[in-house]
Amino acid sequence: MNIKIYDNTNDLITALAQAVCDVAKEAIATRGQFNFVLSGGSSPRKLYKLLASEPNKNQIDWENTCFFFGDERFVPKGNSQRNSLMAKKALFDPLKIKNSHIFKVDTTGSPEEAAQKYAESIAAHFQKTPVEFDFLLLGIGENAHTASLFPNTDVLDETEATIKSVFVKEVDMYRITMTAPLINQAKNIGFLVFGKDKSEAVFQILEDKSGSVVQYPARLINSDDHKVVWYLDTAAASRL
Repeated sequence: MNIKIYDNTNDLITALAQAVCDVAKEAIATRGQFNFVLSGGSSPRKLYKLLASEPNKNQIDWENTCFFFGDERFVPKGNSQRNSLMAKKALFDPLKIKNSHIFKVDTTGSPEEAAQKYAESIAAHFQKTPVEFDFLLLGIGENAHTASLFPNTDVLDETEATIKSVFVKEVDMYRITMTAPLINQAKNIGFLVFGKDKSEAVFQILEDKSGSVVQYPARLINSDDHKVVWYLDTAAASRL
């Protein structure tokens, strides 16, 4: 397990931003494009702002960067709960990212239709090559969920690398999410986790062998040291 622990959130975010920049430069140099999957929630906002500011914004060729979302809330376009809206304000607008480079979830139809259309748009982008994102950012909730892979939901049983809709009872909402197999195909995966309130979940996912993935869904994500890195502050790592 590749775990990096930092004394404070600023050091953590700075290190993660540099990791994203390094992967982006290598991907663009090698394949001409950087495919970056963003995480939602409030935790990554500071990371996005840092990537959009000096000196990080000059390290990445944004013209050859495409953005995706690991999950999205099934709410109308422009709704304040949308993950894409936070990313727009913190990252896309400051960098003047073209809309054609941003792959958003279309929620105008049913949840099932939204998931299918998103899966189709991703497949079309990768054409006939495997869907392997260059960097996929994740966080975790206090209940050990990641993306919209929540405890005790049917999507945890999914074996196909695709996009699924899932109704999450505890938040009384449909979510659109990448499945664990799709997440695990990414070339690089970074978990961004900070704060004492996440320490129990971090312990349950990384160290405690009791329970199951049904209770602790983030355990479904690959633990390969070469491609998965956990970026923690000392508070989140306090039970390790």
